[in-house]
Amino acid sequence: MPVEFRSSPQPTVGVEWEFALVDQVTRDLSNCASEVFDAVHASAGSLIDESKLHKELLRNTVEIVTGICETVPEAVADLAGTTRVVRRTASELGADLYSAGTHPFAEWSQQLLTPGERYEELISRTQWWGRQMLIWGLHIHVGIRRREHVLPIVSSLLNYFPHLQALSASSPMWSGTDTGYASNRAMMFQQLPTAGLPFQFQTWEEYEHFVDDQFTTGVIEHLNDLRWDVRPSPALGTVEVRICDGVSNLRELGALTALTQCLVVDLDRRLEAGEELPTLPPWHVQENKWRAARYGLDAEIILDSRNRERPVTEDLDELLDRLAPLADELGCAQELAGVVDITKLGASYQRQRQVAADTGGDLVAVVDSVVAELEP
Repeated sequence: MPVEFRSSPQPTVGVEWEFALVDQVTRDLSNCASEVFDAVHASAGSLIDESKLHKELLRNTVEIVTGICETVPEAVADLAGTTRVVRRTASELGADLYSAGTHPFAEWSQQLLTPGERYEELISRTQWWGRQMLIWGLHIHVGIRRREHVLPIVSSLLNYFPHLQALSASSPMWSGTDTGYASNRAMMFQQLPTAGLPFQFQTWEEYEHFVDDQFTTGVIEHLNDLRWDVRPSPALGTVEVRICDGVSNLRELGALTALTQCLVVDLDRRLEAGEELPTLPPWHVQENKWRAARYGLDAEIILDSRNRERPVTEDLDELLDRLAPLADELGCAQELAGVVDITKLGASYQRQRQVAADTGGDLVAVVDSVVAELEP
């Protein structure tokens, strides 16, 4: 079946930031998203565009999204404005905004489903695994002009999967237990039948044939039911990168968004220049995903089909040097430089574990620390 791609003339940026709602006293998840939506729309008036606040599968979650932004600083400012309104409104209802890949002690059985036929169908199909999805992430869109560039970019971006996963990893704990993983979210989400790593299609026609198969056999009812870690977003004219765990603050969000935009634009320009983009065999991509999820910034990753390996932080240093001139051009040099701060100061999973260690395993203190990182 034909899948139309709405071309984006510029490498625009759009960001979707998922938040859990946590009770201000117990620090457990709070199923008050409907009340937050109602209160925001009733009190904020023209201060907030309703399209910038989305419902998600569970009633403990709100998603804040940008409009179409020309630069990363514009996207960060857009999110900051909406987040201030939502945060204030949630606080009035006794809840705080919390963004990490998972909650350290919440129980899935206590969470309420957002009303809606699509969500109900998802749970009906996926059952226990669907109900387990107490996970939150960061999704970044970058505009693409040429449809024929989309799939090569998706496939080549998988080379940088472990870099983005390690930097954003923020889900070490699950149901009161330290899982031993930097990103338990990455392991959880891929259990859904249409989630996980994308296929490495060679042509748009091959992708269209796959989509037709999925619709015909009833695997999906909407194109967005393909919940890959990196995917085309034809209706928006973007490549959508969904690798990152939830991010607790705007500084790290800006750094990850800048890195993503620079990677996509770099690959797009290399295609425009006639270069064939490098890719990894799917088995190496899968292993790199696991290593980054397990070890985070301590991961040693596979670089190429010759099986060369290197610590992810060393490869990041070289990558950032290479992308620095492009970041200057795109207006996100300051944000891209923030990637170094994550590697030096520690990623969220490391900070959470440190709080747990310092407080004798107090997971309420861990939630407090993540909440506190969100700028006022």
